[in-house]
Amino acid sequence: MRTSSKLSLAGLSLLAVTVLVFGACAKEKNVPPYATGAKVDCGGKQALTASGSTAQANAMTRFIKAYENACPGHTLTYTSNGSGAGVSQFLAGQTDFGGSDSPLAGDEYTKAQQRCGSDAWNLPVVFGPLAITYNLEAVNQLTLDAQTLAKIFNGNITRWDDPAIKALNSAEMPSEPIHVVYRSDAAGNEGTSAMVKNNEGAISYNEYSFAQQQRLFAARIVTSAGTDPVAISRDTVGKAIAGTTIAGQGNNLVLNISSIYNPTQPGIYPIMLASYELVCSKYSDGQTATAVRAFLQSTLGPGQANLEDYGYFPLPDQFQPKVLSAVNAIS
Repeated sequence: MRTSSKLSLAGLSLLAVTVLVFGACAKEKNVPPYATGAKVDCGGKQALTASGSTAQANAMTRFIKAYENACPGHTLTYTSNGSGAGVSQFLAGQTDFGGSDSPLAGDEYTKAQQRCGSDAWNLPVVFGPLAITYNLEAVNQLTLDAQTLAKIFNGNITRWDDPAIKALNSAEMPSEPIHVVYRSDAAGNEGTSAMVKNNEGAISYNEYSFAQQQRLFAARIVTSAGTDPVAISRDTVGKAIAGTTIAGQGNNLVLNISSIYNPTQPGIYPIMLASYELVCSKYSDGQTATAVRAFLQSTLGPGQANLEDYGYFPLPDQFQPKVLSAVNAIS
């Protein structure tokens, strides 16, 4: 995720985040209709390389498996080194495509055109909720609101028994310091989630799948749209995704997800990443273009099945055909 090591007060005010209860019940299978019978035109370069977003790393495991199943003998090596590195390496021509939690911006488009010899496209492939994860031995259900959360991350609230936190929770809060884990403290989602798990009193933000892997609890947050805390679920995430729109032009499918951050209706999960693959619209090497196209065809088909088992949510029906159309136009 391309972000500062400490979230801004304004950004944290948008983090109306959720509760996450792990292992309580079996996940329902979620296979979008478009995920079955998808056409994958295999061929081209046998070994692709990509790098970038740690938030999409666990989804990429699913995507690579779907690609290898659809196209035996073909594979992708994905380096989970952060969105900034993924963008830089793609622009430098060191990878076949990049993974990022934010689209290209500003002069990156010019650099991408120089690298590709053509326009570059941002193609959304998956949605990943973020959870505010914490480690408190005595508390397995924590409620926060946006203002309190912002003060925690900005260092204005430093103890778990602060009056602002106590006012939001019926459980007795421990008299111990808050240990905020920032991105500068650890490498990506892997590092921050591990530090939360291993440190009593810790709090951070993690992509949902990493919180699941470490079996971390996450805070319930009261949103601007009501008094009841919102939890990550198919329903609350689905409502959030339903409000997103495509803001990019043509096959550059940049999403407008601003409606997620300030919900006007209750029961909407309001912090999420739309994760992109950054590709050349036309590659100088046809073998690379064919393989990238096949990988993304499998990603948008069988790769979208059962993503909830990995802590992600698939593209909604209204987006997937548009993204697939752009993928099929890669040459």
